[in-house]
Parts: sequence; C-alpha cells; structure tokens
Amino acid sequence: MRIYKANHLSRNYTAIVVAALLLLGFGFMTLPAYTQQPSAMFDLVLAGGRVLDPESGLDAVRNIGINGGRIAAISSQPLRGKQVIDVSRLVVAPGFIDLHAHGQDLQSNQLQAQDGVTTALEMEMGGFPVADWYASREDKALINYGASVGHFSLRDKVKKRDAGRAEKATPAEITELLALLEQGLNDGALGIGMAIQYTPGARREEIFRVFQLAAKRGVPIFVHVRSMSEIEPSSSTEAVQEVIADAAATGASLHIVHISWNGLRQTPVCLEMIADAQRRGLDITTEAHPYTAITGEIKTMNFSAAFQERLGMTFKDLEWMATGERLIEESFEKYRKQGGAVISHIIPQEMCDLAVAHPQVIIASDGLGVGMGDKQPRGAGTFSRVLGHYVREKKALTLMQALRKMTLMPAQRLEKVVPQMKNKGRIKVGADADLTIFDPERVIDRATYEKPMHPAEGIIHVLVGGVFVVKNSALVEAGFPGQAIRRSPAIAHTVKR
Repeated sequence: MRIYKANHLSRNYTAIVVAALLLLGFGFMTLPAYTQQPSAMFDLVLAGGRVLDPESGLDAVRNIGINGGRIAAISSQPLRGKQVIDVSRLVVAPGFIDLHAHGQDLQSNQLQAQDGVTTALEMEMGGFPVADWYASREDKALINYGASVGHFSLRDKVKKRDAGRAEKATPAEITELLALLEQGLNDGALGIGMAIQYTPGARREEIFRVFQLAAKRGVPIFVHVRSMSEIEPSSSTEAVQEVIADAAATGASLHIVHISWNGLRQTPVCLEMIADAQRRGLDITTEAHPYTAITGEIKTMNFSAAFQERLGMTFKDLEWMATGERLIEESFEKYRKQGGAVISHIIPQEMCDLAVAHPQVIIASDGLGVGMGDKQPRGAGTFSRVLGHYVREKKALTLMQALRKMTLMPAQRLEKVVPQMKNKGRIKVGADADLTIFDPERVIDRATYEKPMHPAEGIIHVLVGGVFVVKNSALVEAGFPGQAIRRSPAIAHTVKR
C-alpha cells in the first residue's frame, strides 16, 4: 500500500512540475503558435525572417503563415504555403501606421508604401463631409485610410469664406460648427481634427466647446496648437498649456501633433508637461517627425514682425526653394514681396533628436500629398529615416523601440474607439496581415527638399491585408487592398455619459 502511494505521489509531483512550467510562460521552452495544424497549407508563408513584435517583445527568427488576409501561424518550425517567400536576414515588422498623413492620393500612397506605411490617416486637418471623404477613397486606396472630422474646413463653411479663419465666431456660429462636427462623428470619423494656428479667429471658448464635444462623444481630438514661439506671450509652452487645460477640464482624449515643430527650443518643457499630465491620468499623447525644416509660403504670418526672435532663427536659416540660396535681409525682403516657397531650417537638431528618441512620442510624418505645393521629404522618408539614421547610424534608440513608435503606439492611440485597430500594429495570430519587411542594414530615406518624391531604400516587401503592395523593393500593381479605418455606426452614434 505504501508503494502505491509513493508511485501515486510521484506521478502527481511530475504533473504539478509540468503544469507549473507551462503556467510560468514556458520559461524553459518556447512553443510555436498555430491556429491550424503545422502541416496545414497557408496562402502565403514568410520564411525565416527576424520577427519583431513590440506588443509581446518577440524578437526571434520565425515563419509566418497567412490565410485570408490575417496572420494564421507564427512558428519556429517550417510551414507549408501556396507561396513561400524567403525573408531570411530581413526584419518582419507590423506595418507602419501614420496618424498624420495629408497625402491621400494614389501617388502619395505609393511613396508611403515604399516607406513601409500600411495605414495612413488624416487626423490633423480631417475631412468633411466625412461620408463623402470615405466614399471617394473606397476601392481606390493602395493602403488603409481614415480621417477625423476637420474643424478647419468646417469653420470656413460656417463663416462662408476663407477670410473667416481670422474672425471670431458668434455663439450661433459655434452652435452650428458643433452640429457639423457631430454630423461628421455620426458618419464614422475617427475623432476631431483641429489646426488652431491656422484659425487665429478661434477664441478659447470656441476651442473649449469643441473639446467638450470630443469628451461627450468619447473620441480623441488631434490638435495643431495655437502658436510656435520662443518668447511670451503666445509661446509654444503657452499653446501646449491651453490644450492640456482643455483636456483636463473636459476629460477629452488629446493628441498634440508634431511637438518639436511647434515646440522649437521649448520642446523639453512641452514634453515634460505632457508626461506629467499622463502621470496624473490624462489621456494625452504626442508625435514627431525626424526632420529639422519646414517648407511653406514666405508671405505667411510666420515671417511677420520679430519672427527671428520668436522662432529663434536668422535670415540664413531660410533657403529659397527655387535656387537653394540662403537668404539675407535684402533677399528676404525681395522674396517676401514676390511670394514663393521657402525652406525654413528652424527646428533645432537637438530638439528633433530629443522628440524622435523620447519613449512617449509616436512617429508620424505630417507628409503632404503629391502636388499640394509644399515640397518636403516627410511623406516619402519619415519611417525609413528613423530606422536608418536614428537606429542604425546614431543608435539613438533600439530597433524595437523605434518599431513600437511606428506600429503599436499609434494603434493603441485609436483602438479604444476604433476596435479594428486592435488587430493592427502587432504580429500575433489573428492580427491583420499588414506587414513591413525591410533590410536593417540598408533601410534609409532618399527624399530631400530638392527631390521630395524620391522613394526610400531598403523596404523590401510590404503587405496590406496579406496582399503585396511592394515586393522585392518594387511597387506591385495588384489592385487596391487598402481598407477604411472607420468607427462603426453603432459606436459613432454612442454618446459617452
């Protein structure tokens, strides 16, 4: 009898040990993940790549099986596929998600795809009517698309003219504006977009009312803040404080766009304010791109009186786009009267570097569409520049850290109100097969201010919903697999209480 008990206890002990190992997360072994038998035939297999998933922390050589536009298996063992692509010595990452992409046309999408972008969203300026905006992109998009409802364009509609951007809105006009914004949310907009700097007539009460609406509807508000300046009043710090205050007062979720663009040398304190607000429970995020210059019309208000003091720059920081010449006072006055495009080298390099490497800052391009008149390289090279220049050359952040900023973080920014984003920005079984495969030793941006449409280098394959849009570093003409990123009607009409 004692022998039976001993054997019985031994068997129980063995079972307990095995169970404990499994519950501890396979501390001594890693098992492949399947939704099907390993002998199953997949539509597509990506074989032997270095798979990086920022959500789980996976960084290992794996084989990925794709079926029906979704990831069906992730395995350390070989998989069978109708098509097998050898991606050994390449990185397999979630497709890059750009929250700030003004380029929503085919040519812009092609450049974005060659930069590894699989989802490009117009969240700052937004669109209206929202239903028409989405309809215009249906079955015409190379990559996934979506938009907020834009305060900027609606203000023009309410004021009946562009000049109204500088005029104060009446109480009746604010009521009309809020109703139109709500209509856009009812049509499935991803949030509310605001460019306060470009609507100087929008008083603080008007902005506060829009934040109230965002909080009531439970949607994020994407804001280009009121000013960029290194002196008071109307400093960059003051502009960031305004929107943080509105978020704190209303409970709205806030995303501040291109923090180093508006922050200039005040970027460190602006980032500190955002981080402190986050620690106190406010839902506030921000973004940056990896470039130190902006381009635009020399006649704009940015170059009004005392602009050198406000922006912390001199005439030599201005480059005349047509000739490449650096300006002096005489040439500045000449071109100011004439009008035309100028490259403003105004973002200090150290501020750009700080924002790109900051762990709480998302990477987003602020890339304009091809033919929109503002020649800059951001729409073609933002993500490759971070990977090539900041990760490989400067070693300012790790590859996993950079990918997190380009994939998981932007997905998480929207997934509370757009459930489909929970299946993007990750490499896991069941996730959308939006994937970017690149050579970590070659990836780099090639676009410049002189040649803004030069494609990035080192992005080898890009898949959108399991369909190649870039294959062997070349664009693929295989239809338009891009899908709408949109709040569902049920969510769109739900008022947060």
